[in-house]
Amino acid sequence: MTATAAVKPAILQIGSLLPVLENWLDERYSVSRLDDAPDAKAFLAEQGGRFVGVATSALYGVSAEQIAAMPALKVISCFGVGVDKIDLPAARARGIAVGNTPDILNDCVADTAFALLLDIARATPEADRYVRTGLWAERGQNSFHLGRRVSGGRLGIVGLGRIGKTIARRALGFDMDIRYHTRRPVADATWPHEPSLVELARWADFLVVITAGGPGTLHLINAEVLDALGPRSFLINVSRGSVVDEPALVRALVERRIAGAGLDVFANEPFVPAELLALDNVVLLPHIASATEETRRAMAQRVIDNLDRFFADGTLITRVD
Repeated sequence: MTATAAVKPAILQIGSLLPVLENWLDERYSVSRLDDAPDAKAFLAEQGGRFVGVATSALYGVSAEQIAAMPALKVISCFGVGVDKIDLPAARARGIAVGNTPDILNDCVADTAFALLLDIARATPEADRYVRTGLWAERGQNSFHLGRRVSGGRLGIVGLGRIGKTIARRALGFDMDIRYHTRRPVADATWPHEPSLVELARWADFLVVITAGGPGTLHLINAEVLDALGPRSFLINVSRGSVVDEPALVRALVERRIAGAGLDVFANEPFVPAELLALDNVVLLPHIASATEETRRAMAQRVIDNLDRFFADGTLITRVD
């Protein structure tokens, strides 16, 4: 059966998706949106047997309970790279193919990491507020505090996958000294591998976190790592909020035990700890690292292409191992 056949494959959409993606799905498939059901569990209990595919996002994922309610499910196509909210063991046990959208967003996430790094080091958001509120006019030239130099600094990268390597390449333009931490050295990496995360934090001026989420990395950045980072260094997180022990980070920022942080992700999005909102040594973004028109459209296209390919020949363009 192909997506253009007279009988369109039945797809369950979990959560809201980019409008253009929803339009493309409607054109090709018979789509039901779980959000439209007054009672999602009751809907799946009654209708789950007819769905052969799921379109979802890294934000919503697919639970084991939802997978179990769809006995004919063959493929899950995810808008985003992160699959920590998809129950992969449940999918693998059933032989369900899972696709995501890697590579497409590497550049934009790396750009955002460096935007956060520059913003927090040079205090540009704070400086903007300083001008807008009239403090510069009131206090005069050279009244704003000094920032930190980025060029020539020491950059530690936690996770050296596709995006981590792209961040490292960005850093070369700033003449930065680069080291990285992963469980094992990356075969094609030209930068030094630091087997100890604590030692990497102790060495770095800037620690950028871009590792996968999930149980294996829960609170990887803990109080010990933050203490090693120290009062002259900065944390940048563009991975998942779960990777950082958020209460420990809040304490470290409030007590100025680290110099500052640039955060695109949080533990309980879209809610941010109130303490962070009052601090001037942290830059906060609403999880927008990949949020450009070009990248989001390309991600939407990959979701469709993965589904089209699967229903054509049973394969995916980008399959999660």
